[in-house]
Amino acid sequence: MSAAPAIAAKAPVKQEGHALPVAVICLAILAVWYLAAIPMNMVVVGPKIEAAGGGFSNMLAYAWNDQRPVIPAPHQIALELWKSVFTVKPWMPKSLVYHGWVTLASTLLGFVLGSLLGIVLAVAIVHVPFLSKSLMPWIIASQTVPILAIAPMVIVVLGSLGFTGLLPKSLISMYLCFFPVTIGMVKGLTSPDTMQLDLMRTYNAGTAQVLGKLRFPASVPFLFTSLKVAVAIALTGAIVGELPTGAVAGIGARLLSGSYYGQTVQIWAALFMGAFIAAGLVWLVGVAERFTLKRMGARP
Repeated sequence: MSAAPAIAAKAPVKQEGHALPVAVICLAILAVWYLAAIPMNMVVVGPKIEAAGGGFSNMLAYAWNDQRPVIPAPHQIALELWKSVFTVKPWMPKSLVYHGWVTLASTLLGFVLGSLLGIVLAVAIVHVPFLSKSLMPWIIASQTVPILAIAPMVIVVLGSLGFTGLLPKSLISMYLCFFPVTIGMVKGLTSPDTMQLDLMRTYNAGTAQVLGKLRFPASVPFLFTSLKVAVAIALTGAIVGELPTGAVAGIGARLLSGSYYGQTVQIWAALFMGAFIAAGLVWLVGVAERFTLKRMGARP
């Protein structure tokens, strides 16, 4: 019997990459973006094009390179990001790294507080039966109130008590991110089936032992899925918390200053900076998830 079939059977199957579909979608978005920028910027650059003698080339040149466009072209945002990230010292107020760090500090503190609150609430809901009917509806209802309505009240109340700066923004982030953690952990803590719970009872395990040896390990995948959502929402909460305070530092402050002076390119660059920070935080949570599951013996 030839060994060739056996070797062929053991050869790994090459999986198709995802780079090409992602690249095609990104190119399509860029194409639509550039095309949409032309008519939307005509309100601003129309007179300039007429003064330059008209023509298709002048239309593209002005529509894609105006200093204060309605919608900046992608290359304008890329240039602004390059200038404000790589050509400015990171501790200077004009640096997006500086503003991103200020927002990141509030995000991380709010994320930690919200995650801890969500886990505690989930454990209480699972182990105290009446809380699932009395507390859970209030947790769900808390997310129906717009954060833009809550943020100014939180800022004013805490400011009157002498709390300013990092704490109010962190509490707004905590308010947003505790909800997905609570829901995910409740789902995860209740995921063990009846046979597993009965087996723990036959071992005469107490409530704390069932929680530590069965419920919590079973909830880890649900927890990390929730944390990925929560960390992105925490960044949104930190940015929203900077808006009503008139902050001078942070992504929200960068958005405010851009809106005050009509610097749309600056606004879009700050938005992209926030998106990059959120993507990095989600990636870090994913790395922690893979490391944790590997240590727990999960299959890759």
